[in-house]
Amino acid sequence: MSFFGLDCVRKKETEMERKLRANDREYNLSFRYATNAIKTSKYNFFTFLPLNLFEQFQRIANAYFLFLLVLQVIPQISSLSWFTTVVPLVLVLSVTAAKDATDDINRHRSDNQVNNRKAQVLIDRKLRSEKWMDVQVGDIIKLENNQFVTADLLLLSSSEPLNLVYIETAELDGETNLKVRQALPITGDLGDNIEKLADFNGEVRCEAPNNRLDRFTGTLTYAGQKYSLDNEKILLRGCTLRNTEWCFGLVLFGGPESKLMQNCGKSTFKRTSIDRLMNVLVLCIFGFLAFMCTILAIGNWFWEINEGSQFTVFLPRQDDTDAGFSAFLTFWSYVIILNTVVPISLYVSVEIIRLGNSFYIDWDRKMYHAHNDTPAEARTTTLNEELGQIKYIFSDKTGTLTQNIMTFNKCSINGKSYGDVYDHQGQRLEITEQTETVDFSFNLLADPRFRFHDHALVESVKLENQEVHDFFRLLSLCHTVMAEEKKEGESLLYQAQSPDEGALVTAARNFGFVFRSRTPDSVSIVEMGRQRSYELLTILDFNNVRKRMSVIVRSPEGKLSLYCKGADTIIYERLHKSCSKLMEVTTEHLNEFAGEGLRTLVLAYKDLDEEYFSEWKQRHHEASTTLDDRESQLDQLYEEIEKDLLLLGATAIEDKLQDGVPQTIEQLSKADIKMWVLTGDKQETAENIGYSCNLLREEMNEIFIVSGNSPDDVQEELRNARTSMKPDSVDSVFLPGRSLVKGVKVMTDEVVNGEYGLVINGHSLAYALERSMELEFLRTACMCKAVICCRVTPLQKAQVVELVKKYKQVVTLAIGDGANDVSMIKAAHIGVGISGQEGMQAVLSSDFSFAQFRFLQRLLLVHGRWSYLRMCKFLRYFFYKNFTFTFIHFWYAFFCGFSAQTVYDEWFITLYNLVYTALPVLGMSLFDQDVDDVWSFQHPQLYVPGQLNLYFSKKAFFKCALHSGYSSLVLFFIPYAAMHNTVRDDGKDVADYQSFALLTQTCLLFAVSIQLGLEMSYWTAVNTIFVLGSLLMYFAVTFTMYSNGMFLMLPSAFPFIGTARNSLNQPNVWLTILITSTLCILPVVTYRFLLIQLCPTINDKVMFKVRQTKATPAPPPRRTHIRRTSTRRSGYAFSHAQGYGDLVTSGRFLRRPAVSRSSGLAHTGRTTMGFSPMGRSAGYSPTGRPQNARVQDVEVTSLQMYRTIRDPSL
Repeated sequence: MSFFGLDCVRKKETEMERKLRANDREYNLSFRYATNAIKTSKYNFFTFLPLNLFEQFQRIANAYFLFLLVLQVIPQISSLSWFTTVVPLVLVLSVTAAKDATDDINRHRSDNQVNNRKAQVLIDRKLRSEKWMDVQVGDIIKLENNQFVTADLLLLSSSEPLNLVYIETAELDGETNLKVRQALPITGDLGDNIEKLADFNGEVRCEAPNNRLDRFTGTLTYAGQKYSLDNEKILLRGCTLRNTEWCFGLVLFGGPESKLMQNCGKSTFKRTSIDRLMNVLVLCIFGFLAFMCTILAIGNWFWEINEGSQFTVFLPRQDDTDAGFSAFLTFWSYVIILNTVVPISLYVSVEIIRLGNSFYIDWDRKMYHAHNDTPAEARTTTLNEELGQIKYIFSDKTGTLTQNIMTFNKCSINGKSYGDVYDHQGQRLEITEQTETVDFSFNLLADPRFRFHDHALVESVKLENQEVHDFFRLLSLCHTVMAEEKKEGESLLYQAQSPDEGALVTAARNFGFVFRSRTPDSVSIVEMGRQRSYELLTILDFNNVRKRMSVIVRSPEGKLSLYCKGADTIIYERLHKSCSKLMEVTTEHLNEFAGEGLRTLVLAYKDLDEEYFSEWKQRHHEASTTLDDRESQLDQLYEEIEKDLLLLGATAIEDKLQDGVPQTIEQLSKADIKMWVLTGDKQETAENIGYSCNLLREEMNEIFIVSGNSPDDVQEELRNARTSMKPDSVDSVFLPGRSLVKGVKVMTDEVVNGEYGLVINGHSLAYALERSMELEFLRTACMCKAVICCRVTPLQKAQVVELVKKYKQVVTLAIGDGANDVSMIKAAHIGVGISGQEGMQAVLSSDFSFAQFRFLQRLLLVHGRWSYLRMCKFLRYFFYKNFTFTFIHFWYAFFCGFSAQTVYDEWFITLYNLVYTALPVLGMSLFDQDVDDVWSFQHPQLYVPGQLNLYFSKKAFFKCALHSGYSSLVLFFIPYAAMHNTVRDDGKDVADYQSFALLTQTCLLFAVSIQLGLEMSYWTAVNTIFVLGSLLMYFAVTFTMYSNGMFLMLPSAFPFIGTARNSLNQPNVWLTILITSTLCILPVVTYRFLLIQLCPTINDKVMFKVRQTKATPAPPPRRTHIRRTSTRRSGYAFSHAQGYGDLVTSGRFLRRPAVSRSSGLAHTGRTTMGFSPMGRSAGYSPTGRPQNARVQDVEVTSLQMYRTIRDPSL
């Protein structure tokens, strides 16, 4: 990178393979690999001015005004002073440059913050603190617990047994589950010995930089041996080191070449659909301007031939100019005079309006999240009105819709349901923050932040109910959770591979069955105060097909038992016949739990015969060591032993949604906004959350699952889904004659009967996004009300967004909170970042940010809709007032010999857009609203016109032009007729050019001011002051400029001496103003009256209803909790992954032994860092970070304040 921020060196050849040598910077520098510095800024101190001006003059309008300026300095064709163009142009360029500079300074700060982080780098046989930006490929760096991974590293050694490290990949895939990485034994022996690490000279050959997060191929050559490298030995930039004291790594990829940055996608300049339409309209206006100037030039040619010879008798020409050259000069003169059809002040006003509406978002207290002191922020000021046109929302799941906190809410044990609270009359009570919680003081090892409200369950535990004890014993034994205590009795910390498991083990812990530790062949728990150690004989691991997990243990008394937990459908098939009645009751409870959106799990067990188990164990050993068909043999053995189980009960876990998510999605759905969830989670997890947040509903006609493993399978599943929704669908789905960029045709919206959902996994999505199948996928998905894409990579998220943008003429919004969402946020028209638990990467790449998903409905339905409405009103009115202003010049040309004389005073031309009409239109564009925020929430249908571009389009523009044409005819010919052959009261002639100019411009100003009043729906004191103040300003400036004093100071600049006082004291002048204003407004009022009476819009209906009520309605009462049932239930441990059972039993997963534990219940002086109470019960977070507890007395959210009311009349 050069000093000027530009790459001046020769272009680097495409890298096919990476070669590097540890601790050898000189060798690695020869390949010119990227350093670890990142750069997202566009300018530096020296390049800002030339580059920014170059970008600004790429705008057609700016280049046009620069061209006008050149014309105006040519005296032969200019009838206006140069300052009429220079002042507005400099103002526009300065305002835009200041905004661009501010944005780029923020990008520089963000880059510097990341680049200046410190890392410990091994240089010259010493660990030195270096900036991230100075880290290079081939360096060895040291990471410590809870630090971000600096670059993409090859793990060399760690503080943990068997050189394991635990990492959190939330920034990459959105999952906060801890993942395990393991170094090669040969490098693990280096340990933390600096001398050995400094002598390490291994050579790595690996793949070139790419964006594939789930795979890595390479080799390490060291000490004459070659070792294979895969993804399990790589730490990626963006990960966080957890529960590992230290580790050392070798830098493979740095900065822009890291997989995180490769997945970020390119930053594109985002423009609104109104901006794109404006460019088309400006070109049309230029064409129309050329057409008008051509007509007037031809008129001048005819006039010169017919009248010019007679005219030169009175005013001889200075040079011998013929009619043709005179017409040529006249053409350019009228280009200057009629340039106000595209006034440069339009662009200044647009920037001010966008800035003002951005401040409204920043200042909105109802979008402020008090818990973490996070206000909403408009990070860009150019996209506000686009928020009022969103048709598709693409959302991440983890951390965006959910809090990623699992809470143990309810359970069913031996046919009895626990978790609900009832009053003395047996009525079920709604659980709130004030509801009394269970006292767990009897258990000194309980997590004090765990919350449960049903006292009956803890009483059953204390009464030593056998089934209840067996239930919690199963939960404390059947899992792969790791436990750690830093000191005896302090900070009992659970690390769970799945957050579901963490919540279940925490629940068992609080009810007296505390999991304390494990070894490869034992599990130690504390049962009601007694230390007991169970021999762990076998773990029958979880996978996506089995959907269950079992353990076989031997109790201290020698009793053999199999404990199993899993999806209800799977477990029910394996129950003993004697459980049929209990199964029916449990099923009812499961339906209730699932109906409340809870994730359910069924628990069962059986006692085993010693002799049978020994024989089964032998067969299991043989199957696990065979090379042929190992998986199927093990599955058969698992099926054999996991049968005739005895049902214990079921658990119900809430994957806690953020506050207000279901209501927000419901509101957005009523606004005809389609929601697609793109998540890296498993299909079952995403599907379950889809039901919890009302994205998927039981009432839907059908939900299609696409999970094919080949292109043919995927295409068949998509086609079958499409024909199910619309059997008579045709092959052609493109709009005739409509196309987007590069000739891509627009896909039509197909209407289907009923509501459908689509769920597709990442493997199938890869095929669906292929060129041959993308249209089939998009067509099927767009027919559905909701779409969920699971197990998708960050790049696939962006590809889905790009696909919709490519074929649908709609506005898209992407919302997420992690680095894995950055590419999607950049790809969409609007990117929204949630400042959540997964860092700030998404926020830094977003256009708008806030703390909670529920604020999205206020951003769109209130701020977005108002911004769009205001911008459209502004544009319609602005074009009206300027076309009217300009067309009067056109009519006047026919009465002034096509001489390019202006109809107005030169000062009026300069000040018309900058002073006389600037503030009133800005007042309307900043304060106007058809209905307030309460009514906007009550009638989400008000949002639909924005999606259909009904407020401003080519049709609306041409209507505006016709209206201006009519008004200009009235405003020119009525004053012309009124002044023709007219005398003053004292008999003096009043029909001079200056008096006519004054009368015409005064009529114009009154007409456009009254028109503005008709456009405004919401009058404020500011609007009133702006409108009346501008009229007063006009008269004050006019009388001042037309005074004797100004003429005496500068006679050439102020020639209209005495015109104002001589004309405006005549009654006929004021009568003319009244008549012209009335005739201009009368057709508008008539048209609007008939329109409202005959075919009112949704806005008209709601505004009429508002006027009827005369007051804002009181907030409706809170909804009563409706208990609903569901036939759909969740599967087991949806975020669980296969293979952890092997890790547990092999000992590879185990940490160093903790201090010896006594059998007594030592009081936990410090609470467990991994858990936090949320809502009705304890929350489990696998990251060990404190969670967001609900805060009392927080501001009332929009969701608590508003309830959607569907009015049948609308």
